[in-house]
Amino acid sequence: MIVRDEAATLARCLNCVKSFADEIIVVDTGSTDETVTIARSFTDKVFFFEWCDDFSAARNFSFSEAVCDLVMWLDADDVINAENAAKIAELKNRNDFDAAYLKYAAAFDGDTPSFIYYRERIFRRLLGFRWSGAVHEVVECSGRIIYSDACIFHKKVKANPAARNLRIYQSLISRGQSLDERHKFYYGRELFFNGLYTECVAVLSAYLKGNGWVENKVEACRTLYKALNNLGRSDEAVRALVYAFTLSYPRAEDCCYLAGYFEAKNDVRSAIYWYERAVNSQESVEDGGFINVDYLGYFPAIRLCVLYDGLGEYALACKYNELAGKFKPDDDSYLHNRQYFKTKLSER
Repeated sequence: MIVRDEAATLARCLNCVKSFADEIIVVDTGSTDETVTIARSFTDKVFFFEWCDDFSAARNFSFSEAVCDLVMWLDADDVINAENAAKIAELKNRNDFDAAYLKYAAAFDGDTPSFIYYRERIFRRLLGFRWSGAVHEVVECSGRIIYSDACIFHKKVKANPAARNLRIYQSLISRGQSLDERHKFYYGRELFFNGLYTECVAVLSAYLKGNGWVENKVEACRTLYKALNNLGRSDEAVRALVYAFTLSYPRAEDCCYLAGYFEAKNDVRSAIYWYERAVNSQESVEDGGFINVDYLGYFPAIRLCVLYDGLGEYALACKYNELAGKFKPDDDSYLHNRQYFKTKLSER
Protein backbone atom coordinates (compact mmCIF):
# COMPACT_ATOMS: atom_id res chain seq x y z
CA MET A 1 0.00 0.00 0.00
CA ILE A 2 0.99 3.60 -0.58
CA VAL A 3 -0.78 6.04 1.74
CA ARG A 4 -1.01 9.66 2.76
CA ASP A 5 -3.31 11.06 5.47
CA GLU A 6 -5.50 7.95 5.52
CA ALA A 7 -6.20 7.76 9.26
CA ALA A 8 -9.96 7.64 8.60
CA THR A 9 -9.84 4.38 6.62
CA LEU A 10 -6.50 2.60 7.08
CA ALA A 11 -7.46 0.46 10.09
CA ARG A 12 -10.68 -0.56 8.35
CA CYS A 13 -8.68 -1.82 5.38
CA LEU A 14 -5.91 -3.54 7.33
CA ASN A 15 -8.41 -5.34 9.55
CA CYS A 16 -9.68 -6.97 6.34
CA VAL A 17 -6.18 -7.76 5.09
CA LYS A 18 -4.77 -9.43 8.19
CA SER A 19 -6.90 -12.55 7.67
CA PHE A 20 -4.95 -13.57 4.54
CA ALA A 21 -1.77 -11.47 4.25
CA ASP A 22 1.56 -12.98 5.32
CA GLU A 23 3.16 -9.55 5.32
CA ILE A 24 1.73 -6.05 5.21
CA ILE A 25 3.81 -3.27 3.65
CA VAL A 26 2.71 0.32 4.11
CA VAL A 27 4.59 3.11 2.33
CA ASP A 28 3.80 6.58 3.60
CA THR A 29 4.27 9.49 1.21
CA GLY A 30 4.00 12.38 3.66
CA SER A 31 1.15 11.96 6.15
CA THR A 32 0.49 14.63 8.77
CA ASP A 33 -2.26 12.72 10.62
CA GLU A 34 -2.16 9.43 12.55
CA THR A 35 -1.68 7.24 9.47
CA VAL A 36 1.81 6.03 10.40
CA THR A 37 0.83 5.21 13.99
CA ILE A 38 -2.14 3.18 12.76
CA ALA A 39 -0.01 1.37 10.19
CA ARG A 40 2.57 0.42 12.85
CA SER A 41 -0.18 -1.16 14.96
CA PHE A 42 -0.63 -3.73 12.15
CA THR A 43 2.90 -4.19 10.79
CA ASP A 44 6.54 -3.34 11.40
CA LYS A 45 7.04 -2.91 7.64
CA VAL A 46 6.26 0.79 7.44
CA PHE A 47 8.44 2.72 5.02
CA PHE A 48 8.69 6.30 3.81
CA PHE A 49 8.85 7.59 0.25
CA GLU A 50 9.35 11.22 -0.69
CA TRP A 51 6.44 12.17 -2.92
CA CYS A 52 7.47 13.16 -6.46
CA ASP A 53 4.12 13.38 -8.30
CA ASP A 54 4.57 9.83 -9.58
CA PHE A 55 2.26 7.10 -8.32
CA SER A 56 4.15 4.37 -10.17
CA ALA A 57 7.43 5.28 -8.50
CA ALA A 58 5.80 5.00 -5.08
CA ARG A 59 4.06 1.71 -5.90
CA ASN A 60 7.22 0.20 -7.38
CA PHE A 61 9.06 1.14 -4.19
CA SER A 62 6.37 -0.61 -2.15
CA PHE A 63 6.72 -3.74 -4.31
CA SER A 64 10.51 -3.68 -3.86
CA GLU A 65 10.07 -4.26 -0.11
CA ALA A 66 8.02 -7.45 -0.57
CA VAL A 67 9.56 -10.88 0.07
CA CYS A 68 6.57 -13.23 -0.41
CA ASP A 69 5.88 -15.23 -3.57
CA LEU A 70 2.78 -13.19 -4.43
CA VAL A 71 2.32 -9.43 -4.18
CA MET A 72 -1.08 -7.73 -3.95
CA TRP A 73 -1.80 -4.00 -3.89
CA LEU A 74 -4.62 -2.11 -2.20
CA ASP A 75 -5.62 1.47 -1.49
CA ALA A 76 -6.31 2.55 2.06
CA ASP A 77 -10.01 3.06 1.37
CA ASP A 78 -10.50 -0.45 0.00
CA VAL A 79 -12.63 -2.97 1.90
CA ILE A 80 -12.69 -6.77 1.60
CA ASN A 81 -15.49 -8.72 3.24
CA ALA A 82 -15.02 -12.19 4.71
CA GLU A 83 -16.31 -13.99 1.62
CA ASN A 84 -13.90 -12.24 -0.70
CA ALA A 85 -11.01 -12.50 1.75
CA ALA A 86 -11.52 -16.27 1.70
CA LYS A 87 -11.39 -16.29 -2.11
CA ILE A 88 -8.13 -14.32 -2.03
CA ALA A 89 -6.70 -16.74 0.53
CA GLU A 90 -7.49 -19.60 -1.84
CA LEU A 91 -5.57 -17.88 -4.64
CA LYS A 92 -2.41 -18.06 -2.52
CA ASN A 93 -2.42 -21.86 -2.88
CA ARG A 94 -2.65 -21.83 -6.67
CA ASN A 95 0.41 -22.13 -8.90
CA ASP A 96 -1.35 -21.77 -12.24
CA PHE A 97 -1.11 -18.00 -12.73
CA ASP A 98 1.42 -15.21 -12.97
CA ALA A 99 -1.04 -12.36 -12.55
CA ALA A 100 -4.62 -12.28 -11.30
CA TYR A 101 -7.31 -9.74 -12.11
CA LEU A 102 -9.98 -9.21 -9.45
CA LYS A 103 -13.26 -7.35 -9.63
CA TYR A 104 -13.20 -3.79 -8.35
CA ALA A 105 -16.46 -2.24 -7.13
CA ALA A 106 -15.82 1.50 -7.30
CA ALA A 107 -19.31 2.93 -6.67
CA PHE A 108 -22.35 1.81 -4.72
CA ASP A 109 -26.11 2.16 -4.48
CA GLY A 110 -26.44 1.79 -0.74
CA ASP A 111 -24.43 -1.36 -0.05
CA THR A 112 -24.90 -2.79 -3.55
CA PRO A 113 -22.05 -2.31 -6.05
CA SER A 114 -23.18 -0.18 -8.99
CA PHE A 115 -19.94 0.33 -10.95
CA ILE A 116 -17.67 -2.68 -11.42
CA TYR A 117 -14.66 -3.56 -13.53
CA TYR A 118 -11.66 -5.89 -13.44
CA ARG A 119 -8.32 -4.59 -12.20
CA GLU A 120 -4.88 -6.21 -12.14
CA ARG A 121 -4.37 -7.07 -8.48
CA ILE A 122 -2.04 -9.98 -7.59
CA PHE A 123 1.36 -10.72 -9.16
CA ARG A 124 4.07 -13.35 -8.87
CA ARG A 125 6.90 -11.33 -7.34
CA LEU A 126 9.89 -12.97 -9.01
CA LEU A 127 8.56 -12.10 -12.47
CA GLY A 128 9.28 -8.44 -11.72
CA PHE A 129 6.00 -6.82 -12.73
CA ARG A 130 6.32 -3.03 -12.68
CA TRP A 131 3.94 -0.10 -12.48
CA SER A 132 4.02 2.56 -15.19
CA GLY A 133 2.39 5.97 -15.47
CA ALA A 134 2.80 8.91 -13.12
CA VAL A 135 -0.98 8.95 -12.59
CA HIS A 136 -3.68 6.40 -13.46
CA GLU A 137 -0.85 3.93 -13.08
CA VAL A 138 -1.08 0.41 -14.45
CA VAL A 139 0.78 -2.89 -14.52
CA GLU A 140 1.10 -4.37 -18.01
CA CYS A 141 0.50 -8.06 -17.29
CA SER A 142 1.85 -10.97 -19.28
CA GLY A 143 2.22 -14.72 -18.90
CA ARG A 144 -0.49 -16.81 -17.30
CA ILE A 145 -3.36 -14.47 -16.45
CA ILE A 146 -6.51 -15.45 -14.58
CA TYR A 147 -9.72 -13.59 -13.71
CA SER A 148 -11.08 -14.24 -10.23
CA ASP A 149 -14.59 -13.46 -9.01
CA ALA A 150 -13.15 -12.13 -5.75
CA CYS A 151 -14.16 -8.49 -5.39
CA ILE A 152 -12.53 -5.51 -3.70
CA PHE A 153 -14.86 -2.71 -2.54
CA HIS A 154 -13.50 0.82 -3.01
CA LYS A 155 -15.23 2.74 -0.21
CA LYS A 156 -14.06 6.34 -0.41
CA VAL A 157 -14.72 8.70 2.46
CA LYS A 158 -12.88 11.72 1.05
CA ALA A 159 -12.40 13.20 -2.39
CA ASN A 160 -9.05 13.22 -4.14
CA PRO A 161 -7.25 16.57 -3.97
CA ALA A 162 -8.83 18.94 -6.48
CA ALA A 163 -7.11 18.94 -9.88
CA ARG A 164 -4.23 16.77 -8.58
CA ASN A 165 -4.26 14.35 -11.51
CA LEU A 166 -4.78 17.11 -14.05
CA ARG A 167 -1.85 19.03 -12.59
CA ILE A 168 0.42 15.98 -12.89
CA TYR A 169 -0.54 15.47 -16.54
CA GLN A 170 -0.04 19.12 -17.39
CA SER A 171 3.35 19.10 -15.67
CA LEU A 172 4.42 16.11 -17.78
CA ILE A 173 3.27 17.83 -20.97
CA SER A 174 5.00 21.10 -20.04
CA ARG A 175 8.26 19.15 -19.69
CA GLY A 176 7.88 17.82 -23.21
CA GLN A 177 6.74 14.30 -22.34
CA SER A 178 4.41 12.70 -24.88
CA LEU A 179 1.39 10.84 -23.55
CA ASP A 180 0.74 7.34 -24.83
CA GLU A 181 -2.73 6.36 -26.04
CA ARG A 182 -3.91 5.23 -22.62
CA HIS A 183 -2.85 8.44 -20.92
CA LYS A 184 -4.33 10.62 -23.67
CA PHE A 185 -7.64 9.02 -22.72
CA TYR A 186 -7.16 9.66 -19.01
CA TYR A 187 -5.91 13.20 -19.62
CA GLY A 188 -9.09 13.94 -21.58
CA ARG A 189 -11.16 12.56 -18.70
CA GLU A 190 -9.32 14.70 -16.17
CA LEU A 191 -10.05 17.77 -18.30
CA PHE A 192 -13.74 16.81 -18.21
CA PHE A 193 -13.78 16.25 -14.45
CA ASN A 194 -12.28 19.71 -13.99
CA GLY A 195 -14.88 21.42 -16.19
CA LEU A 196 -12.51 22.13 -19.10
CA TYR A 197 -14.99 20.85 -21.66
CA THR A 198 -13.59 22.51 -24.79
CA GLU A 199 -10.12 21.15 -24.04
CA CYS A 200 -11.62 17.74 -23.23
CA VAL A 201 -13.38 17.62 -26.61
CA ALA A 202 -10.13 18.44 -28.43
CA VAL A 203 -8.07 15.82 -26.57
CA LEU A 204 -10.60 12.97 -26.76
CA SER A 205 -11.50 13.66 -30.40
CA ALA A 206 -7.81 13.29 -31.27
CA TYR A 207 -7.52 10.22 -29.05
CA LEU A 208 -10.33 8.45 -30.94
CA LYS A 209 -8.27 8.66 -34.13
CA GLY A 210 -5.51 6.58 -32.54
CA ASN A 211 -5.09 2.95 -31.53
CA GLY A 212 -6.35 2.93 -27.97
CA TRP A 213 -8.05 0.04 -26.17
CA VAL A 214 -11.61 -0.36 -27.39
CA GLU A 215 -13.09 -0.13 -23.88
CA ASN A 216 -11.34 3.19 -23.33
CA LYS A 217 -12.54 4.40 -26.73
CA VAL A 218 -16.13 3.54 -25.88
CA GLU A 219 -15.77 5.41 -22.59
CA ALA A 220 -14.17 8.33 -24.47
CA CYS A 221 -17.26 8.58 -26.70
CA ARG A 222 -19.42 8.68 -23.58
CA THR A 223 -17.28 11.42 -22.03
CA LEU A 224 -17.36 13.39 -25.28
CA TYR A 225 -21.15 13.10 -25.26
CA LYS A 226 -21.30 14.64 -21.79
CA ALA A 227 -18.74 17.35 -22.55
CA LEU A 228 -20.46 18.42 -25.77
CA ASN A 229 -23.83 18.51 -24.03
CA ASN A 230 -22.31 20.74 -21.35
CA LEU A 231 -21.17 23.03 -24.16
CA GLY A 232 -24.72 23.12 -25.61
CA ARG A 233 -23.72 21.13 -28.68
CA SER A 234 -26.33 18.37 -28.34
CA ASP A 235 -26.39 17.21 -31.97
CA GLU A 236 -22.59 16.77 -31.97
CA ALA A 237 -22.92 15.04 -28.62
CA VAL A 238 -25.23 12.39 -30.04
CA ARG A 239 -22.93 11.80 -33.01
CA ALA A 240 -20.05 11.25 -30.59
CA LEU A 241 -22.14 8.79 -28.61
CA VAL A 242 -23.25 6.83 -31.67
CA TYR A 243 -19.65 6.59 -32.88
CA ALA A 244 -19.15 4.13 -30.03
CA PHE A 245 -21.50 1.75 -31.88
CA THR A 246 -18.94 1.52 -34.69
CA LEU A 247 -16.28 0.38 -32.23
CA SER A 248 -18.14 -2.41 -30.45
CA TYR A 249 -21.65 -3.62 -29.67
CA PRO A 250 -23.97 -0.95 -28.19
CA ARG A 251 -23.49 -0.71 -24.43
CA ALA A 252 -26.50 -0.41 -22.15
CA GLU A 253 -25.37 2.92 -20.70
CA ASP A 254 -25.02 4.47 -24.15
CA CYS A 255 -28.41 3.12 -25.19
CA CYS A 256 -29.91 4.84 -22.14
CA TYR A 257 -28.24 8.14 -23.02
CA LEU A 258 -29.55 7.89 -26.57
CA ALA A 259 -33.03 7.06 -25.24
CA GLY A 260 -32.84 10.15 -23.03
CA TYR A 261 -31.98 12.25 -26.08
CA PHE A 262 -35.15 11.07 -27.82
CA GLU A 263 -37.18 11.56 -24.65
CA ALA A 264 -36.10 15.18 -24.57
CA LYS A 265 -37.35 15.52 -28.16
CA ASN A 266 -40.70 13.90 -27.21
CA ASP A 267 -39.96 11.03 -29.59
CA VAL A 268 -41.36 8.43 -27.21
CA ARG A 269 -41.24 5.44 -29.53
CA SER A 270 -37.56 5.98 -30.32
CA ALA A 271 -36.84 6.40 -26.62
CA ILE A 272 -38.64 3.13 -25.89
CA TYR A 273 -36.65 1.35 -28.60
CA TRP A 274 -33.32 2.31 -27.05
CA TYR A 275 -34.38 1.66 -23.46
CA GLU A 276 -35.49 -1.81 -24.54
CA ARG A 277 -32.09 -2.39 -26.15
CA ALA A 278 -30.51 -1.46 -22.81
CA VAL A 279 -32.74 -3.63 -20.65
CA ASN A 280 -32.11 -6.62 -22.94
CA SER A 281 -28.35 -6.12 -23.05
CA GLN A 282 -26.16 -9.17 -22.48
CA GLU A 283 -23.31 -6.96 -21.27
CA SER A 284 -21.30 -8.34 -18.37
CA VAL A 285 -18.31 -7.31 -16.28
CA GLU A 286 -16.70 -10.55 -17.51
CA ASP A 287 -16.42 -8.87 -20.94
CA GLY A 288 -13.68 -6.67 -19.46
CA GLY A 289 -15.38 -3.29 -19.70
CA PHE A 290 -16.58 -0.74 -17.16
CA ILE A 291 -20.08 -1.67 -16.02
CA ASN A 292 -22.55 0.77 -14.47
CA VAL A 293 -25.04 -1.76 -13.17
CA ASP A 294 -28.08 0.54 -13.05
CA TYR A 295 -28.06 0.94 -16.83
CA LEU A 296 -28.31 -2.84 -17.28
CA GLY A 297 -31.63 -3.13 -15.50
CA TYR A 298 -33.27 -0.76 -13.08
CA PHE A 299 -32.91 2.55 -14.91
CA PRO A 300 -34.16 1.53 -18.38
CA ALA A 301 -36.91 -0.58 -16.80
CA ILE A 302 -38.28 2.28 -14.69
CA ARG A 303 -38.11 4.67 -17.68
CA LEU A 304 -39.98 2.14 -19.85
CA CYS A 305 -42.62 1.94 -17.13
CA VAL A 306 -43.07 5.72 -17.24
CA LEU A 307 -43.14 5.94 -21.03
CA TYR A 308 -45.59 3.10 -21.56
CA ASP A 309 -47.81 4.56 -18.84
CA GLY A 310 -47.82 7.85 -20.73
CA LEU A 311 -48.97 6.00 -23.83
CA GLY A 312 -51.80 4.34 -21.90
CA GLU A 313 -50.21 0.90 -22.37
CA TYR A 314 -50.62 -0.02 -18.73
CA ALA A 315 -49.92 -3.74 -18.96
CA LEU A 316 -46.50 -3.08 -20.49
CA ALA A 317 -45.87 -0.29 -18.02
CA CYS A 318 -46.68 -2.64 -15.15
CA LYS A 319 -44.44 -5.34 -16.64
CA TYR A 320 -41.44 -3.03 -16.71
CA ASN A 321 -42.16 -1.71 -13.23
CA GLU A 322 -42.04 -5.29 -11.93
CA LEU A 323 -38.75 -5.77 -13.77
CA ALA A 324 -37.37 -2.65 -12.09
CA GLY A 325 -38.48 -4.11 -8.77
CA LYS A 326 -36.40 -7.22 -9.34
CA PHE A 327 -33.31 -5.01 -9.35
CA LYS A 328 -34.39 -2.73 -6.47
CA PRO A 329 -37.23 -4.31 -4.50
CA ASP A 330 -37.21 -1.55 -1.86
CA ASP A 331 -37.16 1.34 -4.30
CA ASP A 332 -39.77 4.01 -3.54
CA SER A 333 -40.63 4.58 -7.21
CA TYR A 334 -41.20 0.89 -7.82
CA LEU A 335 -43.37 0.50 -4.73
CA HIS A 336 -45.43 3.61 -5.53
CA ASN A 337 -45.92 2.45 -9.13
CA ARG A 338 -46.98 -0.98 -7.96
CA GLN A 339 -49.88 0.45 -5.98
CA TYR A 340 -50.72 2.78 -8.86
CA PHE A 341 -50.97 -0.07 -11.37
CA LYS A 342 -53.09 -2.19 -9.05
CA THR A 343 -55.64 0.60 -9.12
CA LYS A 344 -55.21 1.42 -12.80
CA LEU A 345 -55.53 -2.17 -14.04
CA SER A 346 -58.49 -2.96 -11.76
CA GLU A 347 -60.40 -0.11 -13.41
CA ARG A 348 -60.19 -1.71 -16.83
